[in-house]
Amino acid sequence: MMEGISHEACALAGAWKLGKLIALYDDNGISIDGKVAPWFIDNTAQRFAAYGWNVIDAVDGHDAAAVSAAIARAKTSTDKPTLIVCKTAIGKGSPNRANTSKAHGEPLGAEEIKLTREALGWPHAPFVIPKDVYAAWDAKAAGREREQSWNQRFAAYQAAHPALAKELQRRMKGELPKNFVQTAVNAVVAADTKRDTVASRKASQIALEHFTAGLPEMLGGSADLTGSNLTNTPSTPALRIDAAGEVVQTADPQGHMVGGRHINYGVREFGMAAIMNGVALHGGFIPYGGTFLTFSDYSRNAIRMAALMKLRVVHVFTHDSIGLGEDGPTHQSIEHAASLRLIPNLDVWRPGDTAETAVAWTVALRNAAKPTALLLSRQNIAYAVKNESAAAPTACGLDAISKGAYVLSEPADVGMKRKTQAVLIATGSEVQLALAAQKLLAQRNIAARVVSMPSTTTFDVQSTDYKESVLPKGLPRVAVEMGCSGGWWKYGCAAVVGIDTYGESAPAPVLFQHFGFTPENVADTVQAALQK
Repeated sequence: MMEGISHEACALAGAWKLGKLIALYDDNGISIDGKVAPWFIDNTAQRFAAYGWNVIDAVDGHDAAAVSAAIARAKTSTDKPTLIVCKTAIGKGSPNRANTSKAHGEPLGAEEIKLTREALGWPHAPFVIPKDVYAAWDAKAAGREREQSWNQRFAAYQAAHPALAKELQRRMKGELPKNFVQTAVNAVVAADTKRDTVASRKASQIALEHFTAGLPEMLGGSADLTGSNLTNTPSTPALRIDAAGEVVQTADPQGHMVGGRHINYGVREFGMAAIMNGVALHGGFIPYGGTFLTFSDYSRNAIRMAALMKLRVVHVFTHDSIGLGEDGPTHQSIEHAASLRLIPNLDVWRPGDTAETAVAWTVALRNAAKPTALLLSRQNIAYAVKNESAAAPTACGLDAISKGAYVLSEPADVGMKRKTQAVLIATGSEVQLALAAQKLLAQRNIAARVVSMPSTTTFDVQSTDYKESVLPKGLPRVAVEMGCSGGWWKYGCAAVVGIDTYGESAPAPVLFQHFGFTPENVADTVQAALQK
């Protein structure tokens, strides 16, 4: 109850009138550091009442009948979640440990266990459950009856509504619809055909218009930044709850009345990330939510838990670099991409144009057993034509994007007939910087390959042969990314054009010049690497 997420999530539960939610609060007044009174003086019951919860206070948490009665009473609340405040004594029955922090964080020990057994009048050996207690808690027969009843009801539903039942089963299994492949192809081909110059956050919204229309299970949202994150589409009207606690129905583009599929989470990044985990655990939906990349720090615990639990959730992190300009160093991400890439089982994508963004969304939706983070720009990015590569024919073009890194441009694409002398690796908006540097190097008679690496996490799991086709042995490599340089050395880079300090407040072009993100500096860095 002390942690901020209890406020973020519970305030939303009250706003959404989640009448089926019942929480039991063990109010024992003790924490690991002792009595909580000096540092926790909240009136929890009043706080939850202020959230719009139904509160049942001062229940004897050691009285099973009293707790059962409170739960029964809570179930009568249909338009409010309920908090049951259970007053308990931690370590109850322990003569020397009850109501102390030692009962919280330490084992009682053999002697104290003996004394506690005597105090409670518990004569049974360890792990022996008396027959009457076992019988009272044995729910196997009742469970079988309820399961059988459910199966009968669902069979009747299947008979009455076969298409809807099949769709429900598909969604609860986490299977993508049959039209997913075509939807993904349409999104990628449309991006490659139109070749728009837009920010990758806008590219994400363009891709989402395809995917949210084709996948009714996609449930979006934003932490009070919808207009910046661009997580909403015509297919995802806002989720709204009426005074009776019912979901407001809105007409979709086809005229069907549907519940909202875009959540206004408010300024609650951690709560949003945790709620998305809960939605994914429930099943039937693929949740995604947006905020600025620098605010991923607030969400990190929930992101890590999603990776640990192998949940398909998608984090849309926009404003991914110093390119956002005058908002200043507090909002300019420096270490965030590198730190997210360190989380096991988290797929991280930083796409460099509309096609890469559509592919990133395709991969994210296919990631049935891992979360994905999409790092997206505020500034516009020109489309990068996907050139063919005679030297790496299987590591170029649209199909290769999904492997995390691919050959975007060879020396021949800028008029060079020499063999490749160096490799430029770039992500996101810096891909255009690498392409501009490639042209400058050609003017200096230096032949460079440009590799776009939108996802290091995906590229790292490719075969050795594929990785070597993208990053040939024996050629110096220079990475370019507006973020911490540390993670790039594992690719055997001779140099990294990065930023290992915090940013500054100034227009983006001024910042790029100040921090060396210019074609001239990148070209000079490659040239210096070749001279070593």
